[in-house]
Amino acid sequence: MRRVFGSGPGAVTALDGVTAAFAAGSFTAVMGPSGSGKSTLLQCAAGLDRPTSGTVVVAGAELDRLGETALTRLRRDRIGFVFQAFNLVPSLTAEQNVGLPLRLAGRRPKAAEVRAVLADVGLAGRAGHRPGELSGGQQQRVAIARALVTRPAVLFADEPTGALDTATSHTVLDLLRGLADERRQTIIMVTHDPVAASRADRVVFLADGRLAGELVGAEPERVAAHVTRLEARAC
Repeated sequence: MRRVFGSGPGAVTALDGVTAAFAAGSFTAVMGPSGSGKSTLLQCAAGLDRPTSGTVVVAGAELDRLGETALTRLRRDRIGFVFQAFNLVPSLTAEQNVGLPLRLAGRRPKAAEVRAVLADVGLAGRAGHRPGELSGGQQQRVAIARALVTRPAVLFADEPTGALDTATSHTVLDLLRGLADERRQTIIMVTHDPVAASRADRVVFLADGRLAGELVGAEPERVAAHVTRLEARAC
């Protein structure tokens, strides 16, 4: 897969021949120096951006073959996305925020369905609270519940612990790890944190828009050392 922004002498190649597979039920972290193409990879894989060339397949669907309407429907029904910023609607309760994707899909959320997802992320008692009444970690868990309510094939997470303190980050990472282990939820997470990355089954590294190795079951120290080598090479 390639993704080039602009044209002519000023063109920037964000992804340059990246080929990667993510097994169903696996938890993968994506790391690399700033500007290595991490977020671009996530956006193309999630159908938020289209690659310049190459194919992205999600749940058996080739995204490059889909028109905008079909692509929007697939993103809505089969893809979950969690951002560093929680992106919750301040005026809505946790329950209403979680049910929002269903309403956008033209479905009336069932209270039991929404509350079950909130219970899955440990917020059964916070359904009626608005974002301003929740801690940062609780808001991120609401965002994860919102991403899960449509039962997506893949959950994409872009720096999901970037705005959280260490203790709260561990809680969110425990949740993601549990989703992969217990629900076989496929998760692809971009992170700059070696500790967060070490919770994944494997870590895929990017540098200059290309794959730059991977580690399986690595401790944080090994992950950090690999990133340090890539950053030194980029200087």
